[in-house]
Amino acid sequence: MSRIQEILAKADRDGTAGLLHPSVGLGGGAAATASVAAPMTVAATLPPGPFAMPVAVEPRTVQARLHRALIAAIAPHSSVAEQYRSIRGKLSQREESGGLRSLAVTSPARGDGKSITAANLALTMAQEVQRSVVLVDADLRNPSLHTLFAIDRQPGLSDVLAGEASLDEALVYMPELRLMLLPAGRTPEYPTEMLGSAAMRDTIDSLSARFDLLVLDLPAALPLADVGTVTPLVDGVVMVVRAGVTQRPVLDQALSTFEQSKVVGMVLNDTE
Repeated sequence: MSRIQEILAKADRDGTAGLLHPSVGLGGGAAATASVAAPMTVAATLPPGPFAMPVAVEPRTVQARLHRALIAAIAPHSSVAEQYRSIRGKLSQREESGGLRSLAVTSPARGDGKSITAANLALTMAQEVQRSVVLVDADLRNPSLHTLFAIDRQPGLSDVLAGEASLDEALVYMPELRLMLLPAGRTPEYPTEMLGSAAMRDTIDSLSARFDLLVLDLPAALPLADVGTVTPLVDGVVMVVRAGVTQRPVLDQALSTFEQSKVVGMVLNDTE
């Protein structure tokens, strides 16, 4: 826990006077939200690149329209995008040492910026040549990735898990971003049970076999049990904590919801 306490101590020192303002109405901001005052969409600017679509049928293909918070694609040469590349580099080192094909992103509470962090990390990883990446919205209660990318929410993950759509029917391909996205789908009646089901395990196994990297946007760890049902199915977890907001007891409680050896890193959000 020493590294975790070091990160939280830095958050305490920074207080709430960070430069970034997560007021985009999507459950919190991330390092990419420095100049965001309100949601808007802009056209993606990345050139298309090589991408071998590992799907059995032609997926839905859309022209990406990105929320301004997705700075990794909109302003790939910015200092904020460089921070995401730094995180990508550290995760790549872990991946090269073995066993990091599926990565989950969560946070102690809503509003810490986990969804924007997950999306920007996936975009940054997809920029690597000949690397196939799939981003999955597994926050079935409060999904936001379909809003960030301006795509239809359904069919999505919950529809696949319920047997109402095939995985290939639910996947969305954005060629200019070299990224595949699986939106959340409809809100199920029992999301915790659905996320912990055998169908969820089969879906993660299938995506991990098809793609080089799987990035899941999980629900916040507290106060629900959703995260604890999914983390045993992935190789690693990134925890997003918010400077001046996340407190040590809250982080400790969030980490207690799953095996702490799964944590491959922490992102300190909303700080200079």
